[in-house]
This record gives sequence, C-alpha cells and structure tokens, in this order.
Amino acid sequence: MFSHARKTFRQIWWAPLVCFGLAAALNRTDSIRQFEWKTLDWRTGYRAAFQPPPDPRLWMVLFDDNTEEAMVAWPDSRPWHGQLAQLLSAHGAKVLTYDVFITSERDPDADKAMADAMADARKRGLEVVTGALRSDSPTESSETTQYGPTEDLKNVTGDLTGVVQAKHAALPIPVLRAASYFGFVDVPKYGDERVVSSDGIVRLMPMVVRIGERLYPSLSLATLMRYYGLRAADVEVRIGDAITLHTKDGPRRIPIDGRACLLLNYRYEAVDSPSVFPTISYRTLTLGLHSKYIEKIADIPEPPDLKGAILMLGLFVTGNSDAAPSPLAEFSPLPLVHLNAINNVLTGDYARRVPEWFIWGVALVLGYAGLWVLADRSVLLLLGGAVLGVVSYAALALGAWVFRSWWFDFVAPITGFVGLQFVVIGRRVIVEQRSKQEIKGMFGAYLAPQLVDRMVKSGQMPELGGHSEEITAYFSDIQGYSTFSEKVTPARLVELLNEYLTVCTDIIQEEGGTLDKYIGDAVVAMFGAPIALPDHAYRACVTALRVQRALDELRAKWVAQGEAWPLPVRQMRSRIGLNTGTAVVGNMGSRTRFSYTMTSDDVNLAARMESGAKSWGAYTMCSEATKAACEKHGGDRVVFRPLGRIVVKGRSQAVPIHEVVGLKEHVTAATRECIALFTQGLDRYYARDWAGAEALFRRSLALEPNQPGTSPGVSSNPSLVFLDITAHYAAHPPPNEWDGVYVMKEK
Repeated sequence: MFSHARKTFRQIWWAPLVCFGLAAALNRTDSIRQFEWKTLDWRTGYRAAFQPPPDPRLWMVLFDDNTEEAMVAWPDSRPWHGQLAQLLSAHGAKVLTYDVFITSERDPDADKAMADAMADARKRGLEVVTGALRSDSPTESSETTQYGPTEDLKNVTGDLTGVVQAKHAALPIPVLRAASYFGFVDVPKYGDERVVSSDGIVRLMPMVVRIGERLYPSLSLATLMRYYGLRAADVEVRIGDAITLHTKDGPRRIPIDGRACLLLNYRYEAVDSPSVFPTISYRTLTLGLHSKYIEKIADIPEPPDLKGAILMLGLFVTGNSDAAPSPLAEFSPLPLVHLNAINNVLTGDYARRVPEWFIWGVALVLGYAGLWVLADRSVLLLLGGAVLGVVSYAALALGAWVFRSWWFDFVAPITGFVGLQFVVIGRRVIVEQRSKQEIKGMFGAYLAPQLVDRMVKSGQMPELGGHSEEITAYFSDIQGYSTFSEKVTPARLVELLNEYLTVCTDIIQEEGGTLDKYIGDAVVAMFGAPIALPDHAYRACVTALRVQRALDELRAKWVAQGEAWPLPVRQMRSRIGLNTGTAVVGNMGSRTRFSYTMTSDDVNLAARMESGAKSWGAYTMCSEATKAACEKHGGDRVVFRPLGRIVVKGRSQAVPIHEVVGLKEHVTAATRECIALFTQGLDRYYARDWAGAEALFRRSLALEPNQPGTSPGVSSNPSLVFLDITAHYAAHPPPNEWDGVYVMKEK
C-alpha cells in the first residue's frame, strides 16, 4: 500500500503546488475579487436571519416620501432641523448626526435659527454632527480657518500617502460649523482607493480623511468622538494598525488598513431585511416630539425611548435618495454604511480577513496529505472526498463569518481545490480505464460482477423523553361531527375527512406548525417545536383564521354539488382553540412505539379553548397569553374580541379568553363596530349594570357576522350568549364577591 502511495506521490507531487499557486494568482484578478465580494454578501445575507439585534443605542431617521409630502421640501426645512435637535435634547438623545450636506447658505434667518437651536441643544447635552465633503476644486470654505469646535487629528503615525484625501473640502455653512461638529461623509468611487466594489457596494469605510495636510475624522468617527465626549487629542491614529479612542472607560481600538479604512462588517438594514436598525420617519419623530414637548398633548403615543441614543439622519426620498446597493439590499440608504461602522465599534464586532498566507499554507498541507492518503482510492471515494472537501470548506467559511466575523476567501481556494481534484481523479480514471482495457484484452467478453452498495445511515436512535419549550398549542374539532357522520356512508365519510384534513394540515405546515396527531375529525398541532419560532402565537392565529376561510370555500364547493352531500355537511363548521405556554415536547409513548408530541397543563388549556368555544358562540377562541404573544409579533393584524374570564375544569385560576375574529384586512367596518359595542357591553356587565349591558349586547347582536338562521351551521354568537347570561343575572343577581368570572363545569 505504501509503495503504491509513494509511486503515485512521485508522479503528481507537483499538482497541489501548481493548482493552489494558480488559484492564488487568480485571486488577485479583479473578476475573482468581485466574485469573492459576492460570496461574502451571500454569507452576510444568510446570517442576517438569525444574528443578534444591533446596538440598542443606534437609530435610523429617514427623511422619506411621507416627510416630504407632509412637510416642506428638502432642503428648505432648516428650521425643522434645529427644532428637531432641541426636541431630541429634551428627550435625552446623546448624538444627532446629519448624513446630509448643508454646505451652502440660503435664507440667513432660517440658517441662523437652525444653528442657534443646535447650539442650544448642545448646551442641554445633545451633540450634533453634520456632514462635510471632499472636493478637488476650491469651495466657499476652502480658505476659511473657522472650523468651530471641530479639530483636526494630530496624534497620527504612519504613512499618510494611501489615506483617502483631497485638496479642498465643502464644509457646513459657517453658522452651522460654529454650532456643531462635522465629519466627512463621502467614500471614494470605484477605481480610486478601491473601497467601493464595481457593483457600487461600500466595502471599506474611511475612518479619517486627509484634506491638504490635515487629517479629519469621517462622519462615523466624528459621531463616535461625540458620543464618548472626546477631543482630537484623545484619538490616536496608527495608519495600517488601528485608531484608538481613549475613553473614560478605557481605550477602544478600531482596526484600520494602510488607507485608514475599516473593513465594514455590514449587518443591518433599515427596510426589507430580516435584521434591521430601528428606523423612524423624520416627520413621525419630529411631530411626535413636538406634540409631547411643545403642544404637551397627553393622550398621544409615546415617542420611542431615545435616552442616550445615537440618531443617524439621512435622505430617502423617491427620485432624490442618498442610496446605493448594500450587501443586504439592492437599494439601501447610504447613511446605513456609517451606522453599521458605528455599530461595529460600539459592539466590538469587527470583520477580520484571514491572512492569505494562512489559507494557502493550510491548503498545501491538506492537499499533500490527501494526495498521499487518497490518490490510489476508487473514483467514487475520490469524488466523495472532493465533495466533502468543498462542503467542509464552505461550512467553515460560512460558520466563521456567521459566528466570528472571520472572512475566509472562498472562490480561489475552492477553485484550487477543484483543480487539484480534476488532476487526481482524472489520473485515477485513466488508470482504471487502462486496467479495464487490459482485462478485456485478457478475458474477452468479461463482465464485471454487479456491486451492490448499501448505505446505512448511522446515528443515535430516537429515545423516549422531552424538553420544555414555549409553544402555542392548536386544537380543532368539527362541529356536530357525529350528526353528519351518521348520514354518509363510511367510504364517503373517509373522502370528506381526507379533503378537510388535507386542507387543515397544508395550512398548518405552510405557517410553520407541526402536526401532532389526528383524533378522528380532530386536529392537534403545535407551533414553536421542534423548530423554534419566536412568532409561534401569531402563526397559530393566522393558521386558525386561514383554516376557517378555507372551510368557507369547502362549504361553498359542497353547496355547489347540490344533494351530493347532506345538509349537515354543507353547513359544516370547525371550532379551534389556542393557548400559548410552556409544554414538554419530545418523543413520548412506550419504549417500542412512540411519537413526537406535547403535554402540559397549558396544552390542556388549549383543548379547553376549543371545547369551550361552543359555550361562547365562537368558532376560534384563545387565551390571553396567545393574544399577547400574537400582538407582540403581529401587531394589530389579527383582530380579537374579549369574551370575559373563565375558570376551566381542573383549574382554579381565572383565564381571560378572546375570540380570534379575523385578519385586519378581512374584518369589515360592521364587525369592528360590533366588537366595540360588545366590549362596552362587557364593561357594563362587569360593573353589574345589567340594563346597560343588555342594551349594548342587543346593538352588537344586530352586527354579529355569524347570525343563527342566516349563517350556515350557526346556532349562536357571543352577543346572544351574553344576553342570556345578563338576563339570568338581572333576575338572579350574583353574590357581592362575584368578580365576573365564569366557572366551566364541563371539559
């Protein structure tokens, strides 16, 4: 064996060196570099779905279409800028950064009002940073020495020739320079310092900019300096190594290359991405703060908590956007480049590129090791090894970027590895073909014996046991199933159930749920296990509503078939119960036969929601826990109706219950009015105002979407139920200690 290996090694010893050497040379070509950037973007997009949220201190403020339509057009809204700074200072924000250019004077009074307001905001603790631009041509501010509080950076070592630079700069207007700090906004174009790839995506963020012989902070660095309260003397710049911010909490190191650029670890967007910075409209923020602090309106929604926050303001108006492609979006606000850079520094979340010498050195070692061990193996084994090598390196490159922000070059190493496999496998194929030809020559019409390879997947067998998980349990049952099951033949009943259960199961699985079991006509499912779903309650509610709408379509289909189905089938309805809570999920049963299922008191409560829905004239009922969890992730898209508080059989604590009415886009105005009247009636009911409650319930009854005698299969509704209960209590008042809780006597 070793003699064959030595012989093979002597024949193709050159293959790893040549293949990986050529790949390393290709890695320096522009086309491969652009492809490499693209693979990094794919990795960035992949990790966005489950990476942690950004630093909570960072906010994106967009001057968007809504703002432009409702307020004066940009950039003639300078008094608003000043007032926004004042309002934010009152609201506790730390830094307001304008990634916009206010480099020319317009209305002197408006400009001064803006600057005075920003100066006032600074006195009250809000630092304001505005944008400056490099310029190769002289500008209005080229000859000025009045830079306001902004200082150039003097504690600098290293070669400055590669630093992003220009002879001149377009600075903010004088009154604004005097009232605020500025930082340089722009980045070089592709073909300049190559910090932007040919697809227009910013890859490297210049942290300092050289204007003439002076070095100034970029907008990102200026924002960080203002956040930490640093002067220029507190910032140490070592070109090719790092920028060190000497904060009161200790030094904070920002790695930079020879061009003083930070390799941008781009993670978050503002819109249309799985992972985003909290974003608010300029108009919404300004008017909200104005209503709170100027008009002092008490009953308005509270503006977001911005205490200690850094706000990055940018332009995102149709036809006039400061936008470009990003690793996560085809059209992204460019201020997000600065915001991502700031997030990198605040969280210490830096991207690091693995040195090329390390990658190619390891590649050569593994290439020669594989050549020694595998070169004489079968073609099938070599192919398997090749696939395993590609998959393993892809997993390494993906995992390193996702979990550690280490950037492994992908395209060139894979190209070199694949080239090596072509050489090794090609040689092996030639050797085997020669052997077959020799055998054919020796044995004539020799047929090779049939080889049967059985691949048995090995692994740990399923075992009994489970673990605790927060889920939403789902129970559904057909109303009056026993009634119509007697009216159809067994074969037709199976046909009917298969059609119904298929629709239910498809919807459950489309929404990410897991089917637990069928119990006759009943469907039991769970959301949130075995795959964790943060929005499992919202998904369960949407599923229930989709199932009810699908059942409406099935009824219409069965009605269209005439007498093919008995009346109970044509009027078939299903009741669904939901509850969110902790359950034990896992493999349960005997040691020889078990299934993946769930069990807990919260699961039992979901079953009570389904069975109890009949008592309240509802078809989809859930607990308060499900409603709260649904609204946390789905907002107000799912419309609920309170149905009171109950104590289910087997429990002692009261549970608020709700009807899941529908999706917001499907709920009519009449139904919304019905819910409002019903809710008012419920308040009167709790207050023992039986007459007032009855009057409101009668009004809501007329608007109920499900009406007995009109809606197929409907015999009651919540308004009718509470009219009966209210009438009973009016005739037989409850005891003084009655708290409005209804105790269920049945399951």
